[in-house]
Amino acid sequence: METSTLFVFLSLSLFFSDCNFPFHVHASQSNHGTAKFKLIHRHSPELGNFHGTTLGPPSNSRERLRQLMRSDNARLNTITRRLFPRRKNVHVDIPANPNLVELPIRSAADIGTGQYFVSFRVGSPPRKFIMIIDTGSSLTWMKCKYKCKSCFKDRASQHERILNAKTSRTFRPIPCSSNICKQDLARSFSLQHCPRPSAPCSYDYRYSDGTTVLGLFGNETAIVRLTDGRKFKMPEVMIGCSETIMGEFHDIDGVMGLGFEWHSFALKAAKKFGYKFSYCLVDHLSPSNLVNFLVFGEINDPTMPKMQYTELILGVVNPYYAVNVSGISIDGKMLDIPSHVWDIRSGGGVIVDSGSSLTQLVNPAFNRVAAAFEAPLSKFKKLSTSSEGAEPEICFDDAGYKESMMPKLAIHFADGAKLMPPVKSYVLDAADGEKCLGFTSTPWPGSTVIGNILQQNHLWEFDLLNSRLGFAPSSCTFE
Repeated sequence: METSTLFVFLSLSLFFSDCNFPFHVHASQSNHGTAKFKLIHRHSPELGNFHGTTLGPPSNSRERLRQLMRSDNARLNTITRRLFPRRKNVHVDIPANPNLVELPIRSAADIGTGQYFVSFRVGSPPRKFIMIIDTGSSLTWMKCKYKCKSCFKDRASQHERILNAKTSRTFRPIPCSSNICKQDLARSFSLQHCPRPSAPCSYDYRYSDGTTVLGLFGNETAIVRLTDGRKFKMPEVMIGCSETIMGEFHDIDGVMGLGFEWHSFALKAAKKFGYKFSYCLVDHLSPSNLVNFLVFGEINDPTMPKMQYTELILGVVNPYYAVNVSGISIDGKMLDIPSHVWDIRSGGGVIVDSGSSLTQLVNPAFNRVAAAFEAPLSKFKKLSTSSEGAEPEICFDDAGYKESMMPKLAIHFADGAKLMPPVKSYVLDAADGEKCLGFTSTPWPGSTVIGNILQQNHLWEFDLLNSRLGFAPSSCTFE
């Protein structure tokens, strides 16, 4: 009998992902279909219906943007700390056999973990949770009790969603004496303390805002619902049983790790469903009947748009998903941005991150883009912005504004693919009468981050088998 619900955020960057080793993944032949999850944005009214959460619609447009910017700043700190100087050579050996699982997505967190939630069942008997999905994290963790009898006692009495790993028939802690704990998870913040060989492998993770999460690693059974309505059990999913949370994780139940690491949920689920996952994000301000979703497997739908494909750079900056960008154009004219800005192996590069909202451009790229908008924005009154990094850097009074007055921006990939987002994805509503460019500047050297607002109104397909990223304009309405 289900007694609780867990919230999960979506973000395409792993936190527990500093492991420096190659790995091989072998997919078995299977016919599981596809799994689909509904994704819920953190500002969705739907989140206001859950007891014990302060997520949901902000009080106004300006506060909405400030919340997203604060989250982006925290996330950028994490990406910067984790990304360099790591360079990995990770090989994934995957036989082709596409199948599908689908989950709806909702947006989420304010500490840099992500912006989208998904419903997720884990344990025996299964418990339903809502969690942040994070493409920048490899570990899937949730509020949990195992060794600690008093943990979350006050919250359990308020019917919060907590996994009781001790009573789950399928939870198996990972021993601290195992090579997995001592080597494979050493950079996923596993602790070296091992009082006895059979004691659980523990972790101590600290986020850039000071939030601390303490717990233990284990394998557990997850349950996903297929698009044909069947439920499918996934055994031996590595999870983090987080017994102590100090900081800002008050309103969420955990994180679903979708980053590129051997123990992430993305690779575990993709192994069962053809080593492919996709997501489609609608405008944050779209009507509630339009749904974001996350899918594991092949999307077989006649209305699906024709994809463009570009190289997906895997195993170089794990857990992040990098792409090979060649430049940015404005109204068809390529901007004069130094080519080394796009080189992932030379201190630059570009990652695609569902957990960041605005697109973050390193200074050499941001300065050229800002200069290209000077002429079209000269028709509007420039507005001052906060110096604390909680607002975009270029904002203007939108009296007389029309989308047709803005230039067309495109991101060009080295193999010929081209992303042409709608104007509303890079000229954002900041407040009544005010609009801002949806870009922020970050220091060089560093990575450019394509955020989820620029990804909106597109279907994104992460094909791990063929190391390619597919994308196409989409209303996200097909089944």
